[in-house]
Amino acid sequence: MPVTLRVGVRLRSALAAATVVAIASLLAGGVLLVVARSILLDNINTAADDRAAQVAASLAGGSSDLTTLLRPTARDRSVVQVVGSAGQVEAASDALLGQAAMSPLRPSAGQRVREQRHLPGIADEPFRIVALGVATPSGAKTVLVGESLDLVDDGTSAVLVALLVGLPVLAVVVGGATFLFVGRTLRPVEAMRRQAALITSRNLHERLPVPAADDEIAALASTMNTMLDRIEASSAAQRRFVGDASHELRSPLATVQANADLLDGADLPETAERSVGRIRTESARMARLVEDLLLLARVDDVGLRLRRQDVDLDDLLYTERERLSVEHPQLAVRASFEPARVSGDADALLRVVRNLIDNAARHAAHAVTISAAIRDGQAEIVVGNDGPPIPADDRERIFDRFVRLDDSRSRAGGGTGLGLAIARDIVTAHGGTLTVDDLDEGAAMRIRLPLPD
Repeated sequence: MPVTLRVGVRLRSALAAATVVAIASLLAGGVLLVVARSILLDNINTAADDRAAQVAASLAGGSSDLTTLLRPTARDRSVVQVVGSAGQVEAASDALLGQAAMSPLRPSAGQRVREQRHLPGIADEPFRIVALGVATPSGAKTVLVGESLDLVDDGTSAVLVALLVGLPVLAVVVGGATFLFVGRTLRPVEAMRRQAALITSRNLHERLPVPAADDEIAALASTMNTMLDRIEASSAAQRRFVGDASHELRSPLATVQANADLLDGADLPETAERSVGRIRTESARMARLVEDLLLLARVDDVGLRLRRQDVDLDDLLYTERERLSVEHPQLAVRASFEPARVSGDADALLRVVRNLIDNAARHAAHAVTISAAIRDGQAEIVVGNDGPPIPADDRERIFDRFVRLDDSRSRAGGGTGLGLAIARDIVTAHGGTLTVDDLDEGAAMRIRLPLPD
């Protein structure tokens, strides 16, 4: 099964902001690097052109004293040669004394040509060389001026280092700031989420906190509170309907049952007696359904109101075992009771035990097992049968209201689909649990209740 990595809104926003800033900074840095190098190269070219023009002007005027013009700049970043028409070096900066012409370029008078090359014996960095042809009284000459590109490389490297160091720092700072700011922005959403997690069918009157700021989050909270208003009104109307309908059905059901009892004592034909028996069975079933609906309506409205007293679970189970033996003589009842006393509502717990035993009897093939014991500091009741097992996927669903499993729960068996839901509500109200367990054959319902302090 693939593992899904869950990334929150805060982290996604921070990563997105950091990525955007990194990309924008990278693009801007690239443009800055190109522009800066271009400006530095223009400065180098201008300096070389100016130096060549000065030397050429001096030569054209017939001056032979070029000492000042041939003097190199700091760190020999600028060197000069004057080359005759035959290619011999007539004058040169000190760094180039005794060396051949630094470039083969020989432009005609008034023309200027550039190239880039390394000068042996001067430095490792390349030089931008400008060759300027000049006509002098002694003949045509070529002025060669070399400007070191070390300054361009140093400037470019400085910009590149600044980008490499500053870009990650900037991305981290922007990402961290975004993470903090988005977190502060989402605080009202987290408060809404915590409150929404606490709202159930029992406390639909609760509402989500609405932020003071008049923004989209406040609008969302108001909208959800309006939705909760509608849900609460609908739920209240449904509970009232169930309660009112159940109350209204009790009187006609009592009348039907009373008349069925009267008819049962009369001397009726066999066919009529069977019809009266069916009427009594169905009216009793409907009466149980009405009582279950009334109980669930009260649970949804005000919750279970329990009367706390000492309850001996083994006594309850003993009584129900006797009832089961009388009502279902065809079933073998295997019982094992140990003394187990809890604090709770005896009537409610009796209803739970009866529901589970009746449910087990409906689905049993030949036997029902009932046990009570103290295990792991809790009172434990197990009611099982040797009928069909309950599929693992349905072991929680069967505790929902009006749920029947196709293979094992049916209207013909007398179930209403409410017994297990009511049983779990009662057990939960007592601080216990009701779960489904597997047996070697069949299935079992296991109740665990806390012992009194």
